[in-house]
Amino acid sequence: MKKAISGITFIAMLCSIGSSTRAQNVPNGEKTFKAKCAACHGPDAAGKPMMKSASIKGKTADDIQKVISTSPKHAALKNLTAGQVKEVAAYLATLK
Repeated sequence: MKKAISGITFIAMLCSIGSSTRAQNVPNGEKTFKAKCAACHGPDAAGKPMMKSASIKGKTADDIQKVISTSPKHAALKNLTAGQVKEVAAYLATLK
């Protein structure tokens, strides 16, 4: 019984660490998004049809990285680190 309680406590602790890490990434992701993405994708990431720019709300870090690495339109973003891409994805996940 003690092992089960210890295991549950450990898992709860890991979950809280993960959520606080994501929360810390959101402000950095917002800053990067506003500096690098908002001009084309809009301040709310809903896209800009006149620019033929898609909505990127809710996109994952993998989705973003794939587009950055394969799209000539995103060549200027190839210098973003994997961490920055994850932060942008964390920010996008907060948008409604």
